[in-house]
Amino acid sequence: MTWILTGIGIWMSLPLGVLFLLAYVHLYLRWRYMPMIVRIFEEKPLFVVPRGDPVPDAEDVHFPTENGRILHGCYLRTRARRRRGVILFGLEFGSNCWSCGPYCEHLVNAGYDVFAFEPRGQGDSDSEPGYEPLQWVTDHEVSDVYAALTYLRSRSDADPRGVGFFGISKGGTAGLLAAVNDPYIRCCVTDGAFATYTTMVPYMRKWFRIYNDRYLLQGLIPFWYYGAIGCVGLNRIAKARRCSFPHLEWVISRISPRPLLMIHGRADTYIKWEMAKAVFDRAGERKEFWLVDGAKHNQALQVAREEYRRRVLDFFNAYLAEQPHSARGRERQSVNV
Repeated sequence: MTWILTGIGIWMSLPLGVLFLLAYVHLYLRWRYMPMIVRIFEEKPLFVVPRGDPVPDAEDVHFPTENGRILHGCYLRTRARRRRGVILFGLEFGSNCWSCGPYCEHLVNAGYDVFAFEPRGQGDSDSEPGYEPLQWVTDHEVSDVYAALTYLRSRSDADPRGVGFFGISKGGTAGLLAAVNDPYIRCCVTDGAFATYTTMVPYMRKWFRIYNDRYLLQGLIPFWYYGAIGCVGLNRIAKARRCSFPHLEWVISRISPRPLLMIHGRADTYIKWEMAKAVFDRAGERKEFWLVDGAKHNQALQVAREEYRRRVLDFFNAYLAEQPHSARGRERQSVNV
């Protein structure tokens, strides 16, 4: 919303002749490049998507969405004597629920139940008529996170205190968007999460340089102007796919004061770390941004395996694990002071 108001303010302060020129450029860019923007936006990235194998002692789960689609997931119970909390796991684009294993095995061993699910059109979950998932988050994926939270609340062993969230890439973004409106998510960890606007606009500038050799024109077009063109393209795609594209940048501050840990690979060539950092900077406190050297997109676990697992476990131990009664009492007292 801030970017929209900034853009409007800039427009209103410009001379009439400049406004006419910008309006002409806007219409020209829409006519000349909109088909390219839509086509590139709908292209799927070329990377290997991990898919795990079923775990013998896991609970195979099917649960409904608000509009009656049936989603598939797996519930992994802790092997510890006492459960410390429940974690909802959000998958990266294209993977199945069993791919949570490498990320969550140490959490299950440490006392946490983990529930991973496949959003509509992914894995064994139902598809949505007229909708084909892309790597970009839509309202459908956010709705599926809400459905997963509803399911966790309905279980006989539900944790009344709420759950933690741990999501990878697209799944991480969808979980953050759901957390904005659902305080049942008590804390969030993401790896490779991104927002639509802060990812789309830098790529648009790159695409424009590829398809247009008018360097003077490239230098004259401001950042927010690319955003205006991009939002037109998004609206066109949204209508065709019967969905909407929520903007995490505009709402992420509302997660605060719930804790947030964002992990990102410094060598990520799909979602540049600066794109993720721009989203992180808009979040409120309490938050932490961990940049993993040498890690590409969704490869931080492979690069920094032991430190990765330690940091994630320490985070959930600090902000999700059920504390002894004396510790909880001290915590409540410190909050009330």
